[in-house]
Amino acid sequence: MRKKIISSLTTFALLTGAIAGVAGIVGSSSVKAAHGASTFKDVPTAHWASSAIDSAVEQGYFKGYADGTFKPGAPVTKAEMASILARLSDQPELQTPAPNPFTDVPEWAKNGVSTAIAKGFIDPSSYKGKLDAQAPLSRGEMANWLTQGLRVVNSDYGQALSDVTNTVIPAKEYFTGTLAASQKNAVAVALGTGLMSVANDKTFGVNRTTTRAEVAVLIARYASVAKTKPADIQGLNELRQVGLTGTNLSVIAPRYQKPGPEKFSESYDYSKITGDFSKVRNQELVTVTKYATAKIKNWIIINPYVKEKERSIYYPAFVDEKDKLLRGAYYSFIEYDFNIINSMNRLQAGSLFSSPTINPLTSPSSKAFKDYAVPHINSLLSSKGFFVLKNPGYWGEGLLHFDKTLNPEVHLTLKDGTDFFIVPN
Repeated sequence: MRKKIISSLTTFALLTGAIAGVAGIVGSSSVKAAHGASTFKDVPTAHWASSAIDSAVEQGYFKGYADGTFKPGAPVTKAEMASILARLSDQPELQTPAPNPFTDVPEWAKNGVSTAIAKGFIDPSSYKGKLDAQAPLSRGEMANWLTQGLRVVNSDYGQALSDVTNTVIPAKEYFTGTLAASQKNAVAVALGTGLMSVANDKTFGVNRTTTRAEVAVLIARYASVAKTKPADIQGLNELRQVGLTGTNLSVIAPRYQKPGPEKFSESYDYSKITGDFSKVRNQELVTVTKYATAKIKNWIIINPYVKEKERSIYYPAFVDEKDKLLRGAYYSFIEYDFNIINSMNRLQAGSLFSSPTINPLTSPSSKAFKDYAVPHINSLLSSKGFFVLKNPGYWGEGLLHFDKTLNPEVHLTLKDGTDFFIVPN
């Protein structure tokens, strides 16, 4: 179901009366009329959100201040954001919306909060009777509100919120283990749809406040995403597939498929062959050597040859701009979970599998990998190259080949005899 999200410009008299005293959010727009677009003293044309701010003011979501400023870095409160979201006129309402139970909402914002609840942005069950309405809205809470709104627009966004439960999220907090489970799904969908992004420090910043400039941008992004089918968004598809199966292979390298029975001898039990990575994810694998038992938690594929807009959502977390491969190979990044039997060094880890794709010998040396704080093999090794933990978990780097002279098949066998077997077709 497609829904076109546009602003509803109710009469200025109503807006002024409903939100009197909330400077800079919406009202009579007298400052805007006096100054015109792009003339706020503190919003130069070169400002990263200049055009979005102009559009948001023009559509009536914000107004300027009497001194000719916009205050783009000022935080937006929950009451203010609820009032803004309430005015998305084509956002459908829930069939049976919950009543507004909050006891701390100022009079001017009560209608806005009630409407934001009815339109699915705010779930009262997530709160304990109080919204803390006049507190700044955090980015984590913003992700929750916006993604909850999307699932009302299209039920498949609701399914996406479920599908990403076990996904890998390209944000520093995910890799450092500091992203709360209660925020993970919303952050994943917010990133996957392009609604929100990580900061220069590679963190999503769930506890950072949301600014007026950011809200101006988010309004436009929400309108775009809400008009788009979830299946048409590659980044979201990757996050969903990793969540459901452990890999984004089917999105980035769909040519890799399970070979047909004609590829095997008649004596081979083809019923044990699978191309479904979810069947081997987190299951104990047969290894070439016996230094450790091994499981694979996640497998990320990155095509380094496509244009930026077509790149994997995981590209910025693993690959530097300068990194390129030869002969058409793709990057293969594997998250390993080992249980060392006695002791194991780096070289012995590399001998556990005989595949250029599944290679635990090294972790990426990219700056991106370091900036995102992805678990690296070097942090688990002693000065002599032995693992200091019995149960190390880290990401390794391999190559997914398409050239048939370079052993392009990927073959993993479970202890129960199940064979994960794929080749480029």
